Formats: sequence, structure tokens, C-alpha cells
Amino acid sequence: MRQRILVSALSAGALAVVGVTAAMSSAAGAVAAPTPYTAGKHAAKVCSATRAAHTAVCDAVKLVDAKGAAPKSSAPPATGLTPTGLQDAYKLKGLKANGRTVAIVDAYGYPNLERDLGVYRSQFGLSACTTASGCLKVIDQNGGTSLPRFNAGWAGEQALDVDAVSAAAPDARIIVVQAKSASFADLGTAVQTAAKQAGVVAISNSYGGGDADDATYGKYYNHSGIAVTASTGDNGYQGGSYPASSSYTTAVGGTSLVAASNTRGWSESVWSGAGSGCSTYNTALSAASSFDTGCAKRAMADVSAAADPGKGGMAIYYPTSKTASTWAQFGGTSEAAPIIAAVYALSGNTAGYPNALPYGHASSLFDVTSGSNGSCPTTQWCNARAGWDGPTGLGTPNGAGAF
Repeated sequence: MRQRILVSALSAGALAVVGVTAAMSSAAGAVAAPTPYTAGKHAAKVCSATRAAHTAVCDAVKLVDAKGAAPKSSAPPATGLTPTGLQDAYKLKGLKANGRTVAIVDAYGYPNLERDLGVYRSQFGLSACTTASGCLKVIDQNGGTSLPRFNAGWAGEQALDVDAVSAAAPDARIIVVQAKSASFADLGTAVQTAAKQAGVVAISNSYGGGDADDATYGKYYNHSGIAVTASTGDNGYQGGSYPASSSYTTAVGGTSLVAASNTRGWSESVWSGAGSGCSTYNTALSAASSFDTGCAKRAMADVSAAADPGKGGMAIYYPTSKTASTWAQFGGTSEAAPIIAAVYALSGNTAGYPNALPYGHASSLFDVTSGSNGSCPTTQWCNARAGWDGPTGLGTPNGAGAF
């Protein structure tokens, strides 16, 4: 059922890119002579779906051709969002993480993560982030060096995550914690390990499964003083998706982001794939009590960022096999979660439970007021509006003032 919803949501999102204007290329910081994405491209999930209970799937999607393949390219796609574009869209230019660390939790291994991250950062003029310098650290779910086996889908997810953090907060340190499987228990153990690492102020989780109970799994995500972000999913309006439906995380929805001739220079609407809904298990955030979520329990999303792979999807360098890598254009709420984690690192304000912070500073966000991610019994669960709505929460970053 989830797979059918996904296909519908992605199709409804009009993900094919017909053309790229000069304004988009300039605002997004596109490099010279890239490989363009043209009409006919569509979005495909990066990770295989799972039917196993209490198991997650990564929330990354990429643009592919009619045969389901992403064209191999020696340069970033012209339509891909770059660090320059991302920082301009969310007014992050000049902000510093000042050595604070963003941890990224994903499943399985990625042997060439450091190499590929180096290619990405060099391409866009970002300073090197290596294990030798202490900027980058890759560990297993227990904090050791027994890294798990390679999985192409999840490795692509990791590439998106480290590139997104690099784009939003270039001076942040990065720790990648690789779980040995995509089970809630293994991923949760990896989150606990991430929270113990020195300097970690935010933990990004670009994955989700069915709604689940904090009474069973909340121990993994309950970390006062650390912003734990989680993707709401790529299947449109669907109800809760764990861990985004946890009371301990910041649930991150998704938008379509395009350059525009307005004061901001960009406009946003709901990405049709962005997950939203109400948990059937977990306690509503007290900070959200005056925002008319319509949910008796935990509502998602809280905030959002670019996620539409065709309109705001990032140009990333990712592995196509255990040894080979290439450029492609990725999106999904997997793009949004690490962006928001990076913004928390830029703010440096993660005292208490940071998912409450945006609710006290909603005026410091770009409110997203157009678009829909499906049909729902309560209007705001799937339709954008002024203030809070399910697909985009309170809105997207306008600097780091809301975090």
C-alpha cells in the first residue's frame, strides 16, 4: 500500500524538469558545463521498500531516466541545488557552526564516503572535511570501527546526508553512525551512540517506518540538549511515520523550492510527496498546543525544507556501486532532515527539547502557504495554509532565528 501511495505522490508532484532559466542557474550557484536534466526525468526511491515490521526505509529519491537509471555525469546536473543556492534560499550565508557537530544516522556501510564527500566539497569550493583533520568521523552503531556491509541504496542516502549538511553548514563537523541493519532497534542504538559523541548538537535521521510507540522506541531518541531531526517520509499524507512521529524529534517535512523574481529570490510550495499526519501513539508537543494541528496526539511536520527532487533537489556525488560514484540530483524528506539538523548547528541553541523552539519563533520562518500532499479528513493535515500545516509544519528556515 505504501508503495502505491509513493508512486501516486511522486507522479502528482510533476517532477519532470522542462527547462532551467538563467535566474535559477545563477541563484543556485550552478557550475559551468553541467549535464542538464530535461523533460522525461522522473523520481525513484533510492532504497528498497520493506514489509518487515519495525524496520525503516530511507527517504531519499533521485531523478532517473525512462529506464530508471540516473545518467552518469562528471559534473553536477544544472538543475541541482548547490550550497550557494541553498544558503541563499534559507538565508544561511555567513552563519557559522563554530565547530559544532552534526551526527548522521543511517543503515549499512559506505566504504568511499570520505572520498566522495571530498569530491562534493571540492566541486563547490568548500573546505576539506576529512577524518585526518577531525572534521569527519565514521563509526559503527556501537561507536567502533567494525563498519557494516555496503548497501547501494543506503549509501546513496548517506551521500545525500553528508552533502546536505556540508551545503547548509560548511564548517560543521560531521559524524556518520552506520547501523548494521535498518531495524528500529539497530538504528535506535546508532542514535544513542551518536548522542554520546563529543560536540554533537544535532542528529539527523533520514528514514522512517510505520507509526510506533515512544513507550517502546522513545528511549533511542530522547536526548535533551540535542536536536534530533527525522524525515516525515515521501508518501504524502499517510499518518504517523516513526521516528518523525516521536515526541522527542523534530519532524521535518518537504517543499518544492524554485528561484523567483520576488524579494526573497525564491518561492516554496508543498512537495506532493512530503509525509504528514498524526501519531496514534505519542503525546502531542505542548509547544504546538496553540497552533490548531487538529491532531489529538503528536502532529507532523514541525518544520520543513527543500525535498522535491525536481524542484530544489540537490546535486550530489553518490555511489553507484561499492567502487564507483557519479553526480545526480537527489531529493526527498531525506534532503530536508539534514538541512534542518545543520541549521540547528548554526544556531547553537539546542537546550531542552529543541523541537519546541520553532513554535516559539514561528515568525522567523518562511511560511509555506500553497500546495497539497493528498486528500485528508482534516484540511490542515494535507493542505498548506498560513501558520502550521501538516506537509510543511511552521515553514522553512529564514536564517537560524527559529532554531
